[in-house]
Amino acid sequence: MVIIKKRITVIAWDKVASKFYENQIIDLFGELVVTSSYHVRNGSVKDIADADLYVVSTDAFESMSDLQRYIPQGRPMVEIEVTYTRKAIEVLLELPEGTEALFVNLSEKMVREAITRLSQLGINHIKFTPCFPGCIPPSGFKLAVTPDECRYVPEDVEKIINLGQRVLASTTVVEIALRLRFDFLLEREQFRSYFRSIAANNYSFDQLFGRSLRLESQFEILLNIMDDGIIGVDENSYIFACNPKACDIAGINPESLVNQPASEAVPFIPFEECRKSRKKIENRLVRIKGVDINYSISPVIRGSEYMGSFATIQRFTEEETKQHNLRIQLLNKGHKAKYEFDDIIGNSEVIIRSKSIAEKMAKTNSSVLITGESGTGKELFAQAIHNSSARKEYPFIAINCAAMPDNLLESELFGYEDGAFTGARKGGKLGLFEFAHKGTIFLDEVEGMSPALQIKLLRVIQEGEVMRVGGNKIITVDVRIIAASNESLDDLVASGIFRKDLYYRLNTLPVQLPPLRERGDDIMLLFHVFRKEFGGRFELSNNAEKAFMTHSWNGNIRELRNYVEYLAYLDKNVIECEDLPQSFHSCISRPAKSLSGNSGSYESELLLRIAGNRLDDYLFVLECLNEAYVKHETIGRNSIAEMADSNGIYLSQQEIRDILNKLDGLSLIKISKGRGGSKINSKGISVFSEMRTKY
Repeated sequence: MVIIKKRITVIAWDKVASKFYENQIIDLFGELVVTSSYHVRNGSVKDIADADLYVVSTDAFESMSDLQRYIPQGRPMVEIEVTYTRKAIEVLLELPEGTEALFVNLSEKMVREAITRLSQLGINHIKFTPCFPGCIPPSGFKLAVTPDECRYVPEDVEKIINLGQRVLASTTVVEIALRLRFDFLLEREQFRSYFRSIAANNYSFDQLFGRSLRLESQFEILLNIMDDGIIGVDENSYIFACNPKACDIAGINPESLVNQPASEAVPFIPFEECRKSRKKIENRLVRIKGVDINYSISPVIRGSEYMGSFATIQRFTEEETKQHNLRIQLLNKGHKAKYEFDDIIGNSEVIIRSKSIAEKMAKTNSSVLITGESGTGKELFAQAIHNSSARKEYPFIAINCAAMPDNLLESELFGYEDGAFTGARKGGKLGLFEFAHKGTIFLDEVEGMSPALQIKLLRVIQEGEVMRVGGNKIITVDVRIIAASNESLDDLVASGIFRKDLYYRLNTLPVQLPPLRERGDDIMLLFHVFRKEFGGRFELSNNAEKAFMTHSWNGNIRELRNYVEYLAYLDKNVIECEDLPQSFHSCISRPAKSLSGNSGSYESELLLRIAGNRLDDYLFVLECLNEAYVKHETIGRNSIAEMADSNGIYLSQQEIRDILNKLDGLSLIKISKGRGGSKINSKGISVFSEMRTKY
């Protein structure tokens, strides 16, 4: 057999080290290689020659970009790992416990790496102090230890232990042999003797060679992919190797595996099928003791002879996690939910009730439909639901269904294949449902979907399947859907705009968010939060605060935040009503168009705006106040609550207080301080009389 000599280029930090490593390679590989050495310290690396393999010291370059400047892209490279000889370690082991010594090397980085390596090899009884060129020389040391860098040892040191140059580690030698296809050399006594002469804290190569001399070409797999479980069999399908990860995944005892037939020890892995076909088996699933396991088997073929095979196994959940990380990298976006239920501000009963319902729904996997006016915090609730669910470690993806054209929305949600339409990205694109696998997708303004897309969404919910635009392959996804709408989907279903079957699928777990005008003191609570956010130092006058409490807040929390930001920039200590922007006043100053469809007084129209769907509760409170007025009495919250209870109406103390505050803000009643109760005035009587006749 004719063997072509291979060219090896050795690169290290300084000339001494590079030449030392080069000589080691020559001693081991002899006439099979042609070598050259370069070093970074004096710049000879700039004139580097072409080679079949580049062997590079880990401390030669500061960064990967520096390395890429000198080594041609795509060329094979082996990083030099170094260790000490057994003799050097034996000398250090003879030193007494607690010995203090300098450790001298070329740089601080090299010193610390060398000390760490000694610790890994069991030298933990010596207290080393780093010493290197350029540092402040430590004094008072009688002993120095150095890997052949005696010239940098301080002059006042009495004794020097020279460990000699660190030698190539066994992993480096094996990798060089494998890269150059000289793996047959590893069976020779020269290499065995070398491996015995060096200190090692990892696998014993002597033992590995003894198990199967014909499987040296696969040892690098055992060394480099230990994140996965590995089981190796010989040509007769007897197990000769099994790492701890594999034993942990499969729940098996390693001592009961080695030298056992694979068909008996691990019957769930089809080594025999691989032996007969001599083909790689990729990505199969099997369930072991209730856990889904993903495995692949790679045969080892030398010439035309089957030498055995290796199986890599991992828990399917771990593989899915890797896939998710890759998807996120491809998407180049975080897609993480930021908010939790503690971030939802409010003490009113209506918001506490909504949070309580949503927290219970978070524990399930069913679809959630969040309804409420624009600006009430639907996405905030969606993120909180996701972060309180079992899916919180997976993506949260939000998309507004009404914000983009129908065809663009379809390609974003479901992805597309290469050439699906003009302008499609080469290679196609994954859809958001695929990116959201195992996580949550939030479909805001879901009513904006076309009927065609509604059908595709229905299939995702029912079958857990998507198909890319222009594709013909079904892709299984596990995604929880949280939908949101500003409109009444009941009305859209009745008018035929929204599919009834989709509505009932989405509305499995409904959450209704209250508008800001129904949240009482939450208005001022949110006001203070936003004022702090914008660094405002102003206060509201009594009239301005009443205006805030009685404002219709058609834009809800988003509108409130915008007004607070505006006021923060006015640079005033006290905000009066006239300081509020025109848009604020225009919301309550144009009663021309009646919300009820009937003409009425300005106060009646304003009460209608504020009361919303709770008009009956407002009228009941006014009725209680009116009855008390007839009796020449004032009335408190407790009395109103008792009257409500006797009439079969549920009104809490908090809700009654909110209503009384709103009525006081409209100047329809007067709230007395302390236990004085509340009293309706002439304007309130007039409004009550007017509205009682209409409602």
